[in-house]
Amino acid sequence: MKVIFLQDVKGKGKKGDIKEVPAGYAQNYLIKNNLAKEATKSSISQLAGQKKAQEKQEAEILAEAKKLKEFLEKEETVVEIKAKAGEDSRLFGSIPSKQIAEALNKQYQVKLDKRKIELENPIRSLGYTNVPVKLHHEVTATIKVHVVQE
Repeated sequence: MKVIFLQDVKGKGKKGDIKEVPAGYAQNYLIKNNLAKEATKSSISQLAGQKKAQEKQEAEILAEAKKLKEFLEKEETVVEIKAKAGEDSRLFGSIPSKQIAEALNKQYQVKLDKRKIELENPIRSLGYTNVPVKLHHEVTATIKVHVVQE
């Protein structure tokens, strides 16, 4: 019996797969527990439509990420953060990714999740710092952060 998996089933198939399984296993376990449904012509075409819609949505998200990357990497896009510092231009404290995200939102109205900012260590000195930002699994941008003395 051919079934379409609605969820991942260990050892049998992943969500969206169409596979041939024994009829008893399909009816008594997979279909009964809503892990799969019978693969009819209509359900196969419905699955194809869902995959096409998902691909279109992913393409839109990728295009949006590329547009945001273009904006973030412009010369005039510099996130400026004021902080207290000592005489040797070392900060009292540090600037974490959360503070960078808040400053970006305040200055350019760009909402960015702090977890997307890939800052290895918090910024601890005055001056310019290039910070990588993962916008999409294919798109990585670089933000220029300028830390100035308060």
